[in-house]
Amino acid sequence: MNRIIFLFMLIGLCTCKENKPAPEEKTRRPPNVVLIFTDDQGYRDVGVFGSGDIATPNLDQMAAEGIKLTNYYAAQAVCSASRAGILTGCYPNRIGIHNAMMPDSKKGLDPSETTLAEMLKAEGYRTAIYGKWHLGDHPKFLPTKNGFDEWFGIPYSNDMWPLHPQQGPVFNFGPLPLYENETVIDTLTDQTQLTTQITERSVDFIHRNKDNPFFLYVPHPQPHVPLFVSDKFKGKSQRGLYGDVIMEIDWSVGQILKALQEDYLADNTLVIFTSDNGPWLAYGNHAGSALPYREGKGTAWEGGQREPFIARWPEKLPARKIFDVPVMAIDLLPTIASITGAKLPEKTIDGMNVWKVLTGESNESPQEAYFFYYRVNELHGVRYGKWKLYFPHTYRTMNGQEPGKDGLPGDYKMVELNEIELYDLENDESETKNVAEKYPEVVAKIKELADTMRSRLGDALKDLEGSETREAGSVQ
Repeated sequence: MNRIIFLFMLIGLCTCKENKPAPEEKTRRPPNVVLIFTDDQGYRDVGVFGSGDIATPNLDQMAAEGIKLTNYYAAQAVCSASRAGILTGCYPNRIGIHNAMMPDSKKGLDPSETTLAEMLKAEGYRTAIYGKWHLGDHPKFLPTKNGFDEWFGIPYSNDMWPLHPQQGPVFNFGPLPLYENETVIDTLTDQTQLTTQITERSVDFIHRNKDNPFFLYVPHPQPHVPLFVSDKFKGKSQRGLYGDVIMEIDWSVGQILKALQEDYLADNTLVIFTSDNGPWLAYGNHAGSALPYREGKGTAWEGGQREPFIARWPEKLPARKIFDVPVMAIDLLPTIASITGAKLPEKTIDGMNVWKVLTGESNESPQEAYFFYYRVNELHGVRYGKWKLYFPHTYRTMNGQEPGKDGLPGDYKMVELNEIELYDLENDESETKNVAEKYPEVVAKIKELADTMRSRLGDALKDLEGSETREAGSVQ
């Protein structure tokens, strides 16, 4: 009898072994890449980045198991341009993408540009985007024309839709087209379930592609106004509706990480979390926080482009590490190319491979001047080492203005910056002390670097056309 029982136990063990995926087989494949990208989320809107009134346990745990960058920058401080930068490795004005595209735009990301999705698809990856696209809503510019096998989401920001073809777009609360690949499957007036739907699609994509390398891009429409949250998180935060929304995004991150774990993919997947630009401060209690940094969305000040960044890849990236070397969204494409063995785009890009920065092997950026801060096609600032210099330009501020409340915006005040200003970010992260007069040699060096970039990418403030810019896609 004992021999019979022992035989059944052996059969059971063998059966379990056959049904259970072999983790070592997963790790021999090219790594999967998951890029989670929020909208208008401030630097301080994550627990490990200083939020004391919004619970983000999944993001905090992700940071504990991976790395946190404290000097990570969006490619530009506005929706479409920022997305163009992170997906192509280019400064947005190099490829003709400026500002935030409106519904029925005649412009879009030119399909001849190589996106992260196209680069990885050429290596046999399955690719998907679940969320907001915002790089052109004409059929020739949709995600499925730019390297993505699947798309579920909205074509532009969640506060945009056409009023009438002859009257142009308006901002208002109303129907929003919801796409499945290239087909509008619904119009949304209530977006309370959208974050959940995006999450469910993301988890399903992971499960369906557990035996294939994949690139999953999750650009959440939230916390861009108008804010929407499902009942499971409504009223749960200490920061009102905005905090509830962030808690639901954190839950979404947790669901994606759980799916990777369930399919034995966690050890072979690079997961990145960041945002497209800083908080839309005009919306007051419906906006995020960039403190201690100055200003927010739509400006080149630190609050406009410095973003939370967390990356996790067990055994490839160190755990519980904080790095302060500057990195920009444009650096992600060449970095991902390096770890996947993918071929870089044939056209010129601006990003650099920062893998050694992310692993802690190097504390120096491969960029000579870390970043050039363009707003539309105006060069507003340059970061060089610990220094950040601003050229004369006009920017918007809510300082001294009545903030918006409960979904209605306050009015910005426009400010003229008339002289060059220089800040030492190492000792003055809030940019309060202009030290341009003290360091004329630093100013001279940065001006030299800026002139070189202007010759390549242009500068509308000086009426200069760049020699290396490319046109965005267009339709008649």
